[in-house]
Amino acid sequence: MLATALQVNTACYSQCIEASKHIRWDIDKDVIRGRQFDFSKKFMPDSLSNVHQLDFLSEDERRLISQIQGRTYVNMFVLVEKFINTKILELSRDHRLSDQTVLEALLRFSDEELKHQELFRRIDRLIADGMPPGYSFIAQPNDVATFVLGKSTWAVLALICHIELFTLAHYTHSIEPNEASPLFQDVFLYHWREESQHAILDELEWSRENKNLTAEERDQAVDDLIELVSAVERVLRAQAEADTQYFLTICGRSFSPEATDAIKTVVLKAYHGQYIISGVEHPRFQKLLHGMITEAQGHRLTEALARML
Repeated sequence: MLATALQVNTACYSQCIEASKHIRWDIDKDVIRGRQFDFSKKFMPDSLSNVHQLDFLSEDERRLISQIQGRTYVNMFVLVEKFINTKILELSRDHRLSDQTVLEALLRFSDEELKHQELFRRIDRLIADGMPPGYSFIAQPNDVATFVLGKSTWAVLALICHIELFTLAHYTHSIEPNEASPLFQDVFLYHWREESQHAILDELEWSRENKNLTAEERDQAVDDLIELVSAVERVLRAQAEADTQYFLTICGRSFSPEATDAIKTVVLKAYHGQYIISGVEHPRFQKLLHGMITEAQGHRLTEALARML
């Protein structure tokens, strides 16, 4: 029985390798292609940005908020892919002297994550060229990575799987169907192509780690996951405040305290939806998570999320 399960897993890793070879892309030749961003269009679609809820703003102002959110979206991937890559490299050590197919799949994953970090750093610089100065991304990737990687592997893999799944959902359900800057859409098209394999590998490694835990270790890992999501929420709250202040500074007019509060509320709600709710509520994530934890642990997670959000 163990051999059969191992063969199935190896086959899945092998399929990810073949897909990686088939869809591999280059930042300059395939994605950027010498282009600039079209600032006459929104970046983040309304279904993710929630700007349609701010009916007292002009269309230009709603577009500006979507572009600010789009820049933060890019920087959030620089942030998370640093600790994702570090964890994947750490996991690859488990396979150094065993299944070389698994090792190759994880090393390809790592190589692609490094490429994604470079892509998003360059995209941020391109967006900066078309925006007034003053934008600030608050969280420091190294500090966040240090905190995240200090938690149990089970919890970190749960967070990573959640991120990969919402990444895929955002592109297929929101970014791809909506008219946006063509370069912005292409960035996330090519990102989606490689992340589709990463999500499979995350699931395989998370499931492998889960089998290695005792009940007590898994219970502690659930608490670690709550701490990780809480840390993400703190990052989002700080960034929502910074992005709102940046918008208020550059939009060209002043707002009443009530309108300012409404903008802050909508931006934070959008970030909660983008980076927490859309992953936690993803059907695949729900199935995986609840196949590993007890009903009581599930209630603990649900109550913690309710307090945060």
